[in-house]
Amino acid sequence: MKSEDTPFEGGPMDGRVLPVLLGITGHPPKTYRIPVPDPQGGPPTVLVYLRVPRTPGSRTGLSRRWKYEYSPEGEKGAGRQSRRPSWPWSKPDAAPRGKPDDTDG
Repeated sequence: MKSEDTPFEGGPMDGRVLPVLLGITGHPPKTYRIPVPDPQGGPPTVLVYLRVPRTPGSRTGLSRRWKYEYSPEGEKGAGRQSRRPSWPWSKPDAAPRGKPDDTDG
């Protein structure tokens, strides 16, 4: 597998450069999660970094290099609500109201 030295900005990893494995498309993952163990033995804290373009590519909107920026709110703070696709025919209130054998509707 290929890896790329990717810089991290913000948060506890600010200024560090880590080798990140690249996917099939040649890009690093969109999110990078780093579990940090709790000194008292509790559940680990997870630091979330989001992939952003480092330098603009030759074409508009394309980037050849990436960096990770710290997201203190995790994925929810970055505007991501769900990892599932939102299909145009799926509506949040598509379930019928009442029970199936309810005659009042």
